[in-house]
Amino acid sequence: MSVLAAIFNLNHPGHVVHWHFFQMSVANIVVIALMLLVFALAIMLPFPGAARRRRGVS
Repeated sequence: MSVLAAIFNLNHPGHVVHWHFFQMSVANIVVIALMLLVFALAIMLPFPGAARRRRGVS
């Protein structure tokens, strides 16, 4: 377990984005961006078997 502790140094303050009244950590912004990306891909990509259903084959 000590090997993983050497990869990421968590002994420092987090980075924060300030914009007027808005304040959020960079880690949270990255998570939100990834969630939006996954949501957009889920909307744009077709469901598996959608072409088969369009042709009328069961």
